Amino acid sequence: MQLKLKNIKKSYEQLILKDISLELSGYKSIGIIGKSGCGKSTLLRLLAGIEFADAGEIIINNTSVDKSNLKEYQNKIGMVFQQHNLFPHLSLLKNISLILEKTKGYEKEEAEEIGKNLLRQLHLENEMHKKPSKVSGGQAQRAAIARALSTDPKLIFMDEPTAALDPILTKEVLEAVTELRTSGKHFIFVTHEISFVKKFADYVLFMNDGKIHEKGEVNILTDPNTEELKKFLEHEQF
Repeated sequence: MQLKLKNIKKSYEQLILKDISLELSGYKSIGIIGKSGCGKSTLLRLLAGIEFADAGEIIINNTSVDKSNLKEYQNKIGMVFQQHNLFPHLSLLKNISLILEKTKGYEKEEAEEIGKNLLRQLHLENEMHKKPSKVSGGQAQRAAIARALSTDPKLIFMDEPTAALDPILTKEVLEAVTELRTSGKHFIFVTHEISFVKKFADYVLFMNDGKIHEKGEVNILTDPNTEELKKFLEHEQF
């Protein structure tokens, strides 16, 4: 994956992202961490083209993330949110197959076969015909991950995919995501689960007060260079 940020700024009522610049190449999974309010989810939304920076430029895999080519860009990515965002009136399988029929033009039978294979991959073969309200939060979130994978994106964004789950369901979802590590996909994700970052990421961005305060390969989580990251890790582990 190639990622280039040039002087990114974003404000709401106040400045959230403060002139962020970064250039990375060759990493498959980038984890973004930091305390609440540091700007990490805002940065992820900009990278995914859900929102746009007030100033600066974002280039991912030689594609500028801007309004001029947004549809083409978003056709190449997948997104998993804090809440699963599944259609409540459809089964888990229909949540996937209908997306493929409407956005990719698949025939119903082919779309359903793709959906079934993905749900089996994420250990949901016994729940695929149930509606989201009839499965656990962890199962619904795994179905959302399957839906994100269904269009065969090269890059998947995940924004705190376990934030709404209890510890048991969190473990269930993170184990399922970790199995995707060898899928050939690329990932950029925000999480507060440091143990997951250690397993899943090969590069880490630590954000503090709207800036990337420390960055490096995943071993910075065991040997941080800054006092701020050290304190953050101590707090999270406590």
